[in-house]
Amino acid sequence: MARLQRLPPIHALSAFESAARLGGFGQAAAELCITPSAVSHRIRQLENQLGEALFERLPGGVRLTEAGRRYLEGVRAAFDKLALLGSGGGAPERPRLAVGVPPTFARNLLIPALPDFYRDWPEVEIEVSVAAPLQERPERHDVDVRYGVPPFDDRPPTRLWADRVAVFATPAYRDAQGLARPADLHRVERLRSPLVPWRDWCAAAGFEAGEPARGPSFADLGILLEAAASGLGVALAPLRIAARWTAAGRLVPLFGVEAAAAANYHLLVDRDALQRPEVAAFVDWLKALCACTAPTAATAATA
Repeated sequence: MARLQRLPPIHALSAFESAARLGGFGQAAAELCITPSAVSHRIRQLENQLGEALFERLPGGVRLTEAGRRYLEGVRAAFDKLALLGSGGGAPERPRLAVGVPPTFARNLLIPALPDFYRDWPEVEIEVSVAAPLQERPERHDVDVRYGVPPFDDRPPTRLWADRVAVFATPAYRDAQGLARPADLHRVERLRSPLVPWRDWCAAAGFEAGEPARGPSFADLGILLEAAASGLGVALAPLRIAARWTAAGRLVPLFGVEAAAAANYHLLVDRDALQRPEVAAFVDWLKALCACTAPTAATAATA
């Protein structure tokens, strides 16, 4: 095939591809909304430029020559590339979902369970952003999980579960400090966190003490529990979050006393965003994931 000195006209390429695919100039003319003679003229123009016949003209229609078959492969490949460029230059765009979650929720609950969501929705690309609690104006995403007491913003909050709090320590720390009843907490380090105030648990336990006035303070539940697991003191923490540490035997609940959590995890999503199938599917999946009953101190002790 002769080497091209200039690009062939796109209308000639279109007429050639249509006639080759449909098997005749008349059929191509009907598809392109032009006359058969116009199709013939365009293909003749293309053949003259290439210096080779692309079709054999037969009484009953046309048939590709060997050169025509080779050229058709190249034309179709070029048309495919043009189609991809028109849709962004690559594969069809996959649905994207931006999710904002607190760090401990991400590590303990969301990330370990994500393979289950991907089994049903493998085409969704999820972007997980970690948002520390207590931010004044955290970044907003398609779906957000916030820890605290609503309202958080203008979106209606959905509580993911009603948690309870208990006091945790390592078995070694419990035994070394002789922690048998709440009053024994007077002589040990009570770790602090603005996320979990001590007042409600102290009232439930009959422990006459307010918030610790000193000592380490942690603004992340996972770090709070890790500090307790390192032997720094005792931690007041939500049972559902502490389950990872109790299941591993690193922490145990003390005294068998619980209190309702002052703060909980909440789901935030715009109603308009729920019209997107991937958002609605993720929200339903996350609610189902969190719907299981939070462990009590008794079950945590045997986890």
